[in-house]
Amino acid sequence: MELYFALMACSLAPHIALRELGLPFELVRVDNRTKRTGDGRDFLDINPKDYIAALALENGGWPQARLQEMLNFIAAELHGGSAPRFRSGLPETALQIFRDKLFQRLDWLEDRPQTQACLLGDRFGIADAYLYEVLGWLPRFEIDIALWPARHAYCQRMDARPSARAAHRAEETAAPAR
Repeated sequence: MELYFALMACSLAPHIALRELGLPFELVRVDNRTKRTGDGRDFLDINPKDYIAALALENGGWPQARLQEMLNFIAAELHGGSAPRFRSGLPETALQIFRDKLFQRLDWLEDRPQTQACLLGDRFGIADAYLYEVLGWLPRFEIDIALWPARHAYCQRMDARPSARAAHRAEETAAPAR
């Protein structure tokens, strides 16, 4: 297992946790400015999301780790990146910065291999429900999901799920809050 770290980055917390757990790992320093590792590799080849810390697992990761990675990505990058768009009164220049960052994250998601029906395989899971919800906000922000054809097709598949249709129907017909 390799922990990619940079000084003064979010990598200190997993570093401490690995030491607390007594797990064996190799520490690999990354220059945050050049994106090169201590042994000269391009960190963006290791983690295209450009986040430090990154943990490279020997077997590529187990399903629970992949689920956690995707839930964190949706929460922090897509949900969190969309949150400012819900607020009125932000200057257009700030909204454009948030929009550009959101587009970068959607581009990363679009570039993921599309060999399965759902986000993490052929079985629908909580990450699918969460991603579907967050992508459903894009029209509200005047962002066309069709800019990302694989994500657009994904949303169409999710729209067709009986659970999604039933949830939409129930929420639309529920009594208004008082």
